[in-house]
Amino acid sequence: MDVLKLVDEIEDLIESGGSVPFTKKVMIDSDEILDIIKEIRLRLPDEIKQASWIKEEKQRILADAQNDADNILNDAEYKLEELIEGESITKIAQERAKEIIEKAQNNAKEIRLGAMEYADSLLLETQENLKEVIILLNDNRKELRGDN
Repeated sequence: MDVLKLVDEIEDLIESGGSVPFTKKVMIDSDEILDIIKEIRLRLPDEIKQASWIKEEKQRILADAQNDADNILNDAEYKLEELIEGESITKIAQERAKEIIEKAQNNAKEIRLGAMEYADSLLLETQENLKEVIILLNDNRKELRGDN
């Protein structure tokens, strides 16, 4: 029997007891009431222990649930940071790659322009040398013909 049933039994005894005329007092068998009270005293510590255990278990379950929720939240934040960081690294790498390509294109353009200038200067020098050779050839031909 649990404590609540024993309390119900006390109520039944009081309700079924004989009443004293002109008062609200009831006559009941004191031995029956004392037996029920002793039984309540014996059972009460067990029920208090059980209620205390239930309360502790509830607290433990809530703490575990909170820890699980915190872990899930921390994992989600960590993964979000990884994604953001990964995106940032990718963006930085793409910008750096773009800079390197632009620099390489500018260097190639400068090299191409330098090569063209060098080739033009070589052609100009060759042209001047050829002019001198042609003049020398013309002079030699005139000399051979005696056109001096």
